Amino acid sequence: MKFSLFLHVERYDDQTPITQQLDEMTELVQIAERGGFEAAWVGEHHGMGFTIAPNPFVNLAHLAAKTSTIRLGTGTVIAPFWHPIKLAGEAGLVDALSKGRLDLGIARGAYMFEYERLFPGLDAMEAGARMRDMVPLLQRLFQGNASADTPYWQFPATTPLPRPVQSPWPPMWIAARDPHSHDFAVGSGCNVQVTPLASGDAEVASLMDRFNAACAAHPEVPRPQIMLLMHTFVGADEAEVNQACKDLQAFYCHFMKWVKKERPIEQGLMEPLRQEDLDAFPQYAPEKLRETLVIGQADEVIARLKSYEAQGYNQYSFWIDNCMPFETKKRTLERFIAQVVPAFQ
Repeated sequence: MKFSLFLHVERYDDQTPITQQLDEMTELVQIAERGGFEAAWVGEHHGMGFTIAPNPFVNLAHLAAKTSTIRLGTGTVIAPFWHPIKLAGEAGLVDALSKGRLDLGIARGAYMFEYERLFPGLDAMEAGARMRDMVPLLQRLFQGNASADTPYWQFPATTPLPRPVQSPWPPMWIAARDPHSHDFAVGSGCNVQVTPLASGDAEVASLMDRFNAACAAHPEVPRPQIMLLMHTFVGADEAEVNQACKDLQAFYCHFMKWVKKERPIEQGLMEPLRQEDLDAFPQYAPEKLRETLVIGQADEVIARLKSYEAQGYNQYSFWIDNCMPFETKKRTLERFIAQVVPAFQ
């Protein structure tokens, strides 16, 4: 099982310069590269200080110049917000700039906050339909001279330039949860990204079951890869582990408040959470997250990851967005590399 890093710029107040946060993000990716990680993933989000990434290709182009071996992935671009010609062209450019290190992750999007601002009237069902319409079109565009006459796109023969360095196109990944999205991804020859969020190991196993069912339904397609994305923390002792659980409680409560649009937003920042906001989500209580996320000292983390490897996961992505200070993020990532990764080499 290979390892990757999933990250964004997190901003909960305006006290730290954004330039410093971008430098810190770069440093975390460089640490992951030195530690032998397979990839670094950056997603797409708009108008949300909680996850700042208006165009992941810009982040990846910057990281391409600051790294040399680690693969660079969009984790993920939000399909409804892109024209397929523009998406194929930007992907081709970053693949060329990185000398063939791009992985292209695609999703329908998750936040109504973003749909309301970038695509008024869009709902999750239509967003999913637009993503499924776009994926085969992108595959044809990467090969050149592709025209479109689909429910969502109509244009004459076009070759987005530059063409990707990787042939026939960069590895494509679909963020999947329900059986239908797994089936679409596998049937389209795409790899699959999954996250149980904070639902625990029963959901990890269920996601693999859905993936296996999709693979069985498409014997004509070579088995793709599947990546598991989970929040991870390796602590030196129980005191560090307990503090990490509290920090991740704050992260998940922020996440739910953005999803539900339940707290005032000013200048892209959410009004600070109150204790009653934390109490409103008992599923994210620190003692619950200690069980459902991959949090613990090194031996505990290794045991959890070994179980995922045994289930068939090809890549495990260390999700490092977590409400923690940069130095804490850096320390736990370095500890993961030093104490956990060797168990998988």
